Amino acid sequence: MHGSWQEKLELAQDALAEIDRQLNLEADVTPPGPLIMRAFEQPIDAIKVLLIGQDPYPSRGVACGLAFAVPTGVRQPQSLKNLMRELAADIPEATNFGELSKWSANGVMLLNSALTTRIATPGAHAKLWNDFTKLVIEVLDREQAGNLVCLSLGEHAKKLSAGIIQGQVVQATHPSPLSANRGFFGSRIYSRVNSALKIRSLSPLDWSC
Repeated sequence: MHGSWQEKLELAQDALAEIDRQLNLEADVTPPGPLIMRAFEQPIDAIKVLLIGQDPYPSRGVACGLAFAVPTGVRQPQSLKNLMRELAADIPEATNFGELSKWSANGVMLLNSALTTRIATPGAHAKLWNDFTKLVIEVLDREQAGNLVCLSLGEHAKKLSAGIIQGQVVQATHPSPLSANRGFFGSRIYSRVNSALKIRSLSPLDWSC
């Protein structure tokens, strides 16, 4: 976790310690411990876009600490494939290989609502992380003082993005195979985010990945 996050989340340290204690009681947690806080590697003032996911991929070796992302060489889950399909349609000139770590380095915080889950058990830790995630979103919105665009995908993310008061929310359907054909495809989320950034006199993102 970058030092700027540690400072702003100081009041959450006891809660994080309790989360860590509970995770240590379980054997099959994903992503691995060193990757759990990966979304917090970038300083707060470098973040222009908050992309809210749900919880990590529950298959072993797939989650990597960044929402929707997978480690290099791992087969892409359908949600990530759908994100890339929409990127190709929305911004054809952008590369769409699915290396989302490039987004993270470019000012996008890829935050899951729950930072861990149990192997083969989606949503197992949703309640464990709920209060912490809400605090993170509130802190980021406050610190960026309106210079933040939140990309909120799906109904679960929509509830969390209600904590965005000063920034702007771009809402769309979740890219999962169960819902992508019900409003995600054709949503033009990438160009909509860039338009919102321009309104705030911020440079648009290079979505190539």
